[in-house]
Amino acid sequence: MDLKVRLCLLLITLSWTVNLMSVSAQEEDEADVMDMDDGEVDIGDDILEGDAETEATDEAPTEPPIPKVTYKAPEPMGEHFFAESFDKGTLEGWITSKAKKDGIDEEIAKYDGEWEVEDMKDTKLPGDKGLVLKSRAKHHAISAWLLRPFNFDTMPLIVQYEVNFQTGIDCGGAYIKLLSQTEDLNLDEFVDRTPYTIMFGPDKCGEDYKLHFIFRHKNPKTGEYEEKHAKKSDSDLRSYYTDKKTHLYTLVLNPDNTYEILIDQTVVNSGSLLTDVTPAVNPAAEVEDPDDHKPEDWDERPKIQDPDAVKPEDWDEDAPAKIADEDAVKPEGWLDDEAEYIGDPDAVKPEDWDEDMDGEWEAPQVPNPACEAAPGCGKWEKPTIDNPSYKGKWKPPMIDNPNYQGVWKPRKVANPDYFEDLHPFRMTTFSAVGLELWSMSSDIFFDNFFVTSDRNTAERWANDGWGLKKAAEGAADPGLVKQMMTAAEERPWLWVVYVLTVALPVVLIIVFCCTGKKKPAAADYKKTDEPQPDVKEEAEAEAAAEAEAEVEEDEEEAEAEEEEDVKQEEQTADKKSDLEDSPAEEGANDEDSPDGEEEDADKSGEKPEEDILRRSPRNRKVRKE
Repeated sequence: MDLKVRLCLLLITLSWTVNLMSVSAQEEDEADVMDMDDGEVDIGDDILEGDAETEATDEAPTEPPIPKVTYKAPEPMGEHFFAESFDKGTLEGWITSKAKKDGIDEEIAKYDGEWEVEDMKDTKLPGDKGLVLKSRAKHHAISAWLLRPFNFDTMPLIVQYEVNFQTGIDCGGAYIKLLSQTEDLNLDEFVDRTPYTIMFGPDKCGEDYKLHFIFRHKNPKTGEYEEKHAKKSDSDLRSYYTDKKTHLYTLVLNPDNTYEILIDQTVVNSGSLLTDVTPAVNPAAEVEDPDDHKPEDWDERPKIQDPDAVKPEDWDEDAPAKIADEDAVKPEGWLDDEAEYIGDPDAVKPEDWDEDMDGEWEAPQVPNPACEAAPGCGKWEKPTIDNPSYKGKWKPPMIDNPNYQGVWKPRKVANPDYFEDLHPFRMTTFSAVGLELWSMSSDIFFDNFFVTSDRNTAERWANDGWGLKKAAEGAADPGLVKQMMTAAEERPWLWVVYVLTVALPVVLIIVFCCTGKKKPAAADYKKTDEPQPDVKEEAEAEAAAEAEAEVEEDEEEAEAEEEEDVKQEEQTADKKSDLEDSPAEEGANDEDSPDGEEEDADKSGEKPEEDILRRSPRNRKVRKE
C-alpha cells in the first residue's frame, strides 16, 4: 500500500512540474520584454499596442496583440574606437572595394557583391537597420576607418558585432578583419591579401561550424608574420547558425595574454595566447639536426628470429589444412544420377535469336524438381574437416634482439630561429575594420559593430542594441502551448505523443490510486478451506497465548500436587510412628473394625493408581525454566 501511495505522489509531482515549467517559460518570455538592465526600454501603455476595438461581424474572438518593443538606436557612451549601428539608413563612412582578386578567373575576380542597409526581413524592431550582404556566390569587401588607431599596450581590446543568417547558411563566412595600420593601406583596394591584425567571427561550410580567432604574429628575428589560430571551441555552435536569430559575437583580449570568445554574452572559448594557439607563438629551443643521419649498422629491430632454432623432424609443411571426413556416409535417398540444375522445360527460344550471331540457344537453368524431396543430387563427395596433422609452414620463433639499439632519432641542436616573445598581446596596431567575404548564402545581416578598451562600455552598447533585439524576439516568440500546436500541425504524429504524455500519468494514477487487489469477504473463505490472512494470524497468536497460559497453569497444578504429596507422605509417616507406639490400640481397632481396614486397603490401592496417572509424562507438561 505504501508503494502505491508513493507512486501516486510521484506522478502528481511530475504533472505539477510540467505545468510549472510551462508557466515559467511564459513568464520568462514576458520578463525578457519587461526587464532591461539600463531601464531605457519601457513597455507600458505607450509600447504595448493592440486593437482596442473589434468589428461586430467577427464571429471568432481575435488573438491578443503581440507586445511590441519600441526601437531606440544605441548611443556609444564611454571610451571607444569604433561604433556603427547603421540607423542612418546609408553606407556613410563605409567604402566598398573596387579591386579584383588575384589568381582566379576574371569572371569571379571582382569584388562586385552588393551591400545594402535595410531592416531584417522578419524584423521585430521596425526602424532597426543593419548592413546586409545581398548577393550569393560573389566576392564582397567593405570597410571603414576607426575613429583613431588602436594600440596594444596596457588596455584590453573588446570587439563585438551582431550577425543574423536570415536565410540560413550553406557555405560562407561572417567574420570581420581588423586591418593593420600600414603606409599603403587603401580601403578602395581592400582584398583578401590586405594585411590584418585579427580575424574574428563565424564561418561555416558543410557540417563544419567554426568560430575564428586568428591573429598575425610578427617574428621578432625575421620580421615575418605568421597566422596563429585559437584552439577550437568545445561548445556546440550548430544552433547559432541555424536558428535564424540575431547573435552577438564578442572577442576580449587582455594585456596578460588571455582571451575570451563570447556568443550572446556567454563564454564559449577561452585560453592564453602563449599556450592555446597553433602553431605556438614561441618556437622550440631545440630542433632536430638536419645534417644528422642514421648509421648503416643501426639495428632498430626489437625482435629477431632465433638463429639456433631447427625445424622438428615430424613437421610436415605439405600436409593440407583440410581433409576428407572418412567417417562420413552418403545420406539415404541421394540421387547420384540426377543433376542439381536442369534446363527450364518451359523456356522457349526467342524469335529474334540468331544462332549465327548469338550462338546455339540453351534453355536457362532452373533447380531440378526431382531433388526437392531428396537430400541431394549429383555426385556425392565426402565433406572436408580440419586436418589434425596440419601445422603450416614452419618459422623460427622470435627472440629478443641482443643488438637492438632502439628507434633512431636525429640529435637535437639549438634552434637557430629560436626566440621568446612573452607578450604576444602586443600586436600590430590596426586602424580599420572590414568584411571580406565569399558566401553561397545571401541576406546575411550585420549590425552594431563596436571596438573599445572598456568592457563596461561594451556591455552597455550590447544591452542597448542586441539586448533590445533579444527582448523583441522573446516577446514575439509563441508560448509553449502554441509552439506545440504549431509543431503538431506540421508533424501530425506528434498528437500521439501529446495524448500519451497526458493520458499515461492519468491512467497510472487511476490504476494505482483508485483500484487495487480486492480483499475476499469472510463468506468467500467459508466456502473453502483457505484461512483468511488476518484471521489466521490472529488465530495463531491466540493459540500461542493459550498454550503459554495452559503451560503455566499445568506447572502451578503440578507444584501444588507435589506439595500435597509431600504433606501426605509426612502424614503417613506420622501415622506409622503412632501405630508402632500403640500396637494394642491398633489391634483392638483392627478387630473392632475389619470393614474399615478393607476400605483403607481399597483407598490405598486407588491412590497409587491416581499418582501414577498424575505423574505420567503424557499428563504433565515440561516446566518452563
